[in-house]
Amino acid sequence: MSLTDADIAAALAPAGLRFIERERAEVKLPLQPNRSAASSLAEHGRIDAEPDEVVDVDDSDMAAKLNASWLRLALQYGLFDEQREFLIGVDFSATDEPDWAWVRVRLLDEWDIAGSGVATLRSNLAGVFTTRFVPEFTSVSLDRRMLLHTTVWGNGTVSSIVIRPDLVKGNAN
Repeated sequence: MSLTDADIAAALAPAGLRFIERERAEVKLPLQPNRSAASSLAEHGRIDAEPDEVVDVDDSDMAAKLNASWLRLALQYGLFDEQREFLIGVDFSATDEPDWAWVRVRLLDEWDIAGSGVATLRSNLAGVFTTRFVPEFTSVSLDRRMLLHTTVWGNGTVSSIVIRPDLVKGNAN
């Protein structure tokens, strides 16, 4: 059973994300074949958060620090269009079988992705380290040039990374 667009819109609202529409066309990601964002290298266009932006999942200021880092990377590397819209991956499944899709959203003036508790943005891996809500999600710019991935690492930290192959010297993408 799949959730409806209205269900996803309501689920994303606490994060300050206004649902615009589900993306029906294929979304070509700026990743090398057989590479995830986390396994991408600098020569693939990977840009990591600054060292002070890597946050322990139990840090009392985790949400504020992660939101600030995510926004800095989003602005610096071009996630948003003029209306602050972008794509975000969400699971439309109401069962244990994933049903992933991209949705177009707008970042509202009042937002808090990292502190929202939105289930579809929750990390499963973080449960190994903590019981608190820790986000893990992927965003893509509408022009598909930039991917921004927030992830939990195996050492119990969380941070965001950017993939922008067109910024690598010698790439003409």
